[in-house]
Formats: sequence, structure tokens, C-alpha cells
Amino acid sequence: MMELQAYFDDLPEERKAPMLQLWQVLTDNIPAGFEARMCYKMPSFVIPHTVYPAGYHCDPKLPLGFISLASQKNYIVMHHMGLYANNELLEWFTAEYSKRVKTKLDMGKGCVRFKKPELIPLELIGELAARVSAQQYIDVYEKALNRR
Repeated sequence: MMELQAYFDDLPEERKAPMLQLWQVLTDNIPAGFEARMCYKMPSFVIPHTVYPAGYHCDPKLPLGFISLASQKNYIVMHHMGLYANNELLEWFTAEYSKRVKTKLDMGKGCVRFKKPELIPLELIGELAARVSAQQYIDVYEKALNRR
């Protein structure tokens, strides 16, 4: 946990509060089976090897990543592999985002960029975090792997 705290401590002053709020919302809402840790130099929620021994297929020494946060030069980003892997979840999130936030959704395949930290829809992010169990994500992940 020390690495996580060091990450947040090292953020620019204007990013600390929004990043900590976002992290707290995720922490408060993520289901059992996920673990908070640094992964790829980002605060992350992963499925640890104790739950999913196979780990991440590209590097089995790593746990299976699920959600990560980062403070980039021009925005805060949330990488959410569930959005990348699950069309139904993606459709729900994009529809809910447009109902709750006046600005256009800035999104890549599995990342959501927040250029204005004060507009991060924390309640929606909490609902998103709570929506997928570790087992549901493992099932979607393995189904995608088997299609390859």
C-alpha cells in the first residue's frame, strides 16, 4: 500500500483531490475478489493470483488487471478493462454518461479521459465499479481469450 500512497502524494496539487476522490469511489464500490495495488505504475484494481492463478495472459507473472487510474499531462484517465471487453457494459456506461454529464464523453477502447476533474461523475463511476464481479470479469476475459 505504500506504493499507492506514494503515487498519490507525488501528484501535482491540483490533481490530488480529484484523483483521491476517484480512487475512494472505486474502493468503496468495487466487489470482493479485486485487490488494490500498483500495476504498470498506476493505482489499480486487479484480480490477484490467489483468485485467478493464470494471471494476465501476456505476462502470467502479473495479476489480471481490471481498473487503473493515471494522471496524465492534460487529463485524468481511468482504464477500465470491463468496458473494453463487455459491449453491454459499454453501452450502459455511454448512455448513462450522456444523461449525467453535459460534456462529450472522451473515450478510447477501454479508457475514459477526464479533462475537467470537477466534472468527473463520481456516482456513475461508483455504479460502474460495482457492476462487474471478479468472476464475471474472469468469464468475459476467458471467453475473449478462447476466441483468439
